[in-house]
Amino acid sequence: MIRRWHVVALALLGVLMLACEQGAGGAGPAPTTGSTKGYPSSMAALGDSITAGFGSCGTFVVCGRNSWSTGTASSVDSHYSRILAKNPAIKNHAQSYAEPGAEAADLPTQARRAVAVKPQYITVLIGANDACATTPGAMTSVSSFRASVDQALARIKKGLPNTRVLVASIPNIYRLWQVGHTDADAVRTWSRFHICPALLAAPTSTAPADDARRDQVRSRVNDYNGALQEACHAYGKRCRWDGGRVHEVRYTLTLVNNVDYFHPNAEGQKEIAEATYPSRFTW
Repeated sequence: MIRRWHVVALALLGVLMLACEQGAGGAGPAPTTGSTKGYPSSMAALGDSITAGFGSCGTFVVCGRNSWSTGTASSVDSHYSRILAKNPAIKNHAQSYAEPGAEAADLPTQARRAVAVKPQYITVLIGANDACATTPGAMTSVSSFRASVDQALARIKKGLPNTRVLVASIPNIYRLWQVGHTDADAVRTWSRFHICPALLAAPTSTAPADDARRDQVRSRVNDYNGALQEACHAYGKRCRWDGGRVHEVRYTLTLVNNVDYFHPNAEGQKEIAEATYPSRFTW
């Protein structure tokens, strides 16, 4: 959920990227043959720093092994790991195109890259950066957000009409403020690194203007989730909406890392995986 203007974190990310832990990875385009008992033999992940596993290894780096979608860490039990247990053909055929700082406007490019490797299953989680602007007025409009999501999904549908798509809801970042604004370490970290200022600036303030600002962010995230649900429905039967389950995860500070007190740690990633994993791959 890190945003492009987040200079300090990005600088650290650049310095430490060589320490990056990747996800399942892959050796070129994945096979497009049938899967075992309905389970896909290849997958790709689209999104932002949440899906990239940013900060989940305890430092300012992408940590793909902890991704809820394509990660390999046993402690997370990602979608990839769960599918691998049912269909060994997916081994080494999971690609992540999720990037820290990504907004909905970046999704079509990620979709184009994913289509090129022909995955049978694609996960999408996007939107936190669109809300985490410098001010509420700088947040992505709902119409622009929806247009970008529609463009990405259209690209997937045209290139991979038989691929199944999971669209996940945006986490409840307002709840993170609720549980963290009384924690001295979280407050200090949010202020030091300018984390999601539209929501988390002046986190301890109860002034009407600050409450109103936070309410604007909460409302915009809800609107984005509505747009994601509608876009998935418009896609057709090959798209599955998570039913808002990621948004319903009741985050506590034990589910976020203690580097930025914002991104999910390994346990938080596990919660997202559990909330979104389909009981059956039948859609």
